[in-house]
Amino acid sequence: MGNKQTALNHDDLEAYQELTFFTRQDILNVYDCYKMLAEGRDVDRNTRLDQEVICRLPELKVNPFKDRICKVFSSADDGSMTFEDFLDMMSVFSDNAPKNVKVNYAFKIYDFSNNNMITSQDLKEVIQRITMPDESSDKLEDEDLQLLIDNIMEEADLDNDDCLSFQEFEHVLSKSPDFASSFCIHL
Repeated sequence: MGNKQTALNHDDLEAYQELTFFTRQDILNVYDCYKMLAEGRDVDRNTRLDQEVICRLPELKVNPFKDRICKVFSSADDGSMTFEDFLDMMSVFSDNAPKNVKVNYAFKIYDFSNNNMITSQDLKEVIQRITMPDESSDKLEDEDLQLLIDNIMEEADLDNDDCLSFQEFEHVLSKSPDFASSFCIHL
């Protein structure tokens, strides 16, 4: 650590290395990023930053799922994050995280109804966020949106129960070699 001041001690860093896909230096970089988001506030690993603050992270700022990402990784209901929540999020979005971990979290992010299934309503929300990231974007016509949802379900819903289980979601993404690289945040 040299003469760099940090609230993380040797034992913390060792534990975080065991629990994440990061090196010691990566963890220190994530901690610096977390402190930067706090904008001068004194922080330690138990300090909670509001979801709004976390969403200032440049990679999240433009992500149409930033609110869902915060909620999925937060240990609180309001989407605020401790350093450990933030570290978990950054670890999953790192290049070093395996694809199966990324798929697991993507499923949670896209499951807006939080029922462990991706329903047509969840897909509608996903598609609208992707195709209409802001108010100035053109909205898909309702019939085009429904056709897209129907096509996705026809391709991915293997048991024809009108929703996607984790296994069905995972199966679809296994056919997408670029998925893991698109689900990354770089330090």
